[in-house]
Amino acid sequence: MFRIGYRTLKTALGAALAIGIAQWLQLDFYASAGIITVLCIQKTKKKSFQTSWARFLACLIGLFFAAVLFEALGYNPLVLGLLLLLFIPVTLIVRAQAGIVTSLVVMLHLYTLEAVSVPIILNELILIVIGIGCALLMNIYMPSVETELAKDQQELEDRIRTILHEFAVYVRKGDSSWTGKEITEAAEIVDRGKNTALQNLENHVLRYEDLFYHYFKMREKQLDILERMMPLLTSVDTKVKQGEMVAVFLEKLSGAVHPENTAHMFIDELEELQASFREMPLPQSREEFETRSAILQLIKELEQYLIIKRHFKPKREYTMFR
Repeated sequence: MFRIGYRTLKTALGAALAIGIAQWLQLDFYASAGIITVLCIQKTKKKSFQTSWARFLACLIGLFFAAVLFEALGYNPLVLGLLLLLFIPVTLIVRAQAGIVTSLVVMLHLYTLEAVSVPIILNELILIVIGIGCALLMNIYMPSVETELAKDQQELEDRIRTILHEFAVYVRKGDSSWTGKEITEAAEIVDRGKNTALQNLENHVLRYEDLFYHYFKMREKQLDILERMMPLLTSVDTKVKQGEMVAVFLEKLSGAVHPENTAHMFIDELEELQASFREMPLPQSREEFETRSAILQLIKELEQYLIIKRHFKPKREYTMFR
């Protein structure tokens, strides 16, 4: 179904506003203010500020080069080509290449008028300020993506709960009809969440970190561990007492997947589990030895899984992390 996005709406309103102001001020080439606005509206506030500065700087450089070269060498295509040969490398040096197209617009105004004067330069500067100003005004509002991030967080935790539950089922039954699709889905949610979190960060110009991004990075590391655990599960047998104990622990861990940091509680329980293993009789067969060895490796992976969560210490409080 066709729908108009917020960025499209902002671009249309910003361009109309810029042209309206420039026309009201009776500026020459007033429509160019709308073009500048369209070029400056970006996906995030940070990019919008960066692009606006680059375009303003490039326009100043372009006006200077155009005024000097056109007045010195004349208004013809060869001089215009020479102007671009000199201008483009300079914008690259000062990292203002994003403003090349905008600068070309104002330089062509001088080329069209075949004159350079204070009123003409002032006209171009006002066009630039109006275009950039309207773009920044439109970009003051950015829709919040934190609801989307919270939804991704919930979906991710649902997948992790399922994964841990299926691990417990496999340990108990030695077989399972589980396809493992939740691992793939969880990885996709993590990637999507990180990208959205970075976008959210760029919409807060004075913020240098994002709690959601750290959260999804933490879950990404945990998913790597869960994937490493899968081959170990095939060697765990509930005929061995330790296997059933691990299954119970996995089931309990499955029910405790949430944003709050309670990992230390499970780490303590895991240490108690290992202590009880050490007090049990030694393996009586090669098969039991291999099973208990796999269980110990599984315990080590679970410990790393929990340590990663324990180290996740939010520096900024959000409601959903309390």
